Amino acid sequence: MTAVSQSVRARFGLIIPSSNRLAEPHAWAYAPEGVVPHTTRLRMTGPHAMPQEQLLPKVEAAAAMLSDAQCDPIVFHCTANSMADGLAGETRITQAIAKATGRQAVTTASATMAALNALQARRIVLVSPYTRKPHEHEIEFMEEAGIEIVGEKNFELAGSDAYCSTPGPFWLEAAAQVKNESADAYFFSCANIRATEVIPELEALLGRPVITSNQVIIWQSLRLAGIGDAVPALGRLGIAEAKSA
Repeated sequence: MTAVSQSVRARFGLIIPSSNRLAEPHAWAYAPEGVVPHTTRLRMTGPHAMPQEQLLPKVEAAAAMLSDAQCDPIVFHCTANSMADGLAGETRITQAIAKATGRQAVTTASATMAALNALQARRIVLVSPYTRKPHEHEIEFMEEAGIEIVGEKNFELAGSDAYCSTPGPFWLEAAAQVKNESADAYFFSCANIRATEVIPELEALLGRPVITSNQVIIWQSLRLAGIGDAVPALGRLGIAEAKSA
């Protein structure tokens, strides 16, 4: 049996949809030595989707449990849910986590905006596995945040099983379809897809920075925890420093 190291530099907590099967493996795969991710799951997508006012008490309880494990920051990690109610809705989520825990609070949405700021990217191409409605909610969120969408495509994959089983090369083929020389960066959205595993190949193909949902929360969690290690496998963002908005 392999011993678990007692030399912990930081812990960050993830609140993820119950059907997600990639956020945890990616967090463990890309977190530097001594950085430990912890996870709590919520039923909040698909048939379990609910209005934000019903979701927030569940988020607060989940965050409190991660706080018990000394996680800081604590991340609400669901791209679609964190963007669905606009900037005001995203703020309500982070405020709920901070109030419940006293810890630094992050959402996939706020981590995405921080990543684009660090990369000085204001014109993006958005790619997602979603049906049209959540995809359009993400477009609306980013436009409200001052991001110009110069290209976009949603693939309408058939739910979580299809999201996580679709291989990395699919996203390389998708990238070729949406390549746009006017883009500053490309965003492959969803915490349950394998685009994170092919970021270097995507960046080589597109000639631009690429961000993904799992990549941005790992990067932002490290920076908020005071961990400045470069993670080259996470592409250009993996070696970027956080910048103030």
